[in-house]
Amino acid sequence: MTIHLVSGDLFINRYDAQALAQGVNCQGSMGAGIAVGFRERYPAMYEEYRRRCKAQPRELNPGDVFLWRADDGQPWVFNLATQENYWRARATYAAVEQALRQTRALAEAEAVRSIAAPRIGAGYGGLSWKKLQPIFFAIFTDWPGDFYLYETYAAEGDT
Repeated sequence: MTIHLVSGDLFINRYDAQALAQGVNCQGSMGAGIAVGFRERYPAMYEEYRRRCKAQPRELNPGDVFLWRADDGQPWVFNLATQENYWRARATYAAVEQALRQTRALAEAEAVRSIAAPRIGAGYGGLSWKKLQPIFFAIFTDWPGDFYLYETYAAEGDT
């Protein structure tokens, strides 16, 4: 199948993706950007994410992926650990690439056939989308599922 470059509101899930994806920090904070929407829509996932970040030793580190398997009909969520901190911190290209590779492997293992994601690493992560986009394509172009990559946000009705 393929990567589809789309615009819209990820949470509307217009393409009926089986799973959503987001970039997260490793401190347990979902306080800005699209992460706030995930925190509000998936409170139990947020609590488990915080637990993993606060565990000793920590259970979510840069480059890791935490898959939340929603059991209430909502899409599952891939949480890609792309940056260590959250305030004025940047993601790293290495962490984004490693987390994307793990996401693909986990999606294959769990029979996930479609994923929708924003420009992970390019928003609050502070990285260049021009440099990130080829990483997404290198990892997911030959993936047997559909990957919906939201390049721009548009409110429903504006797309």
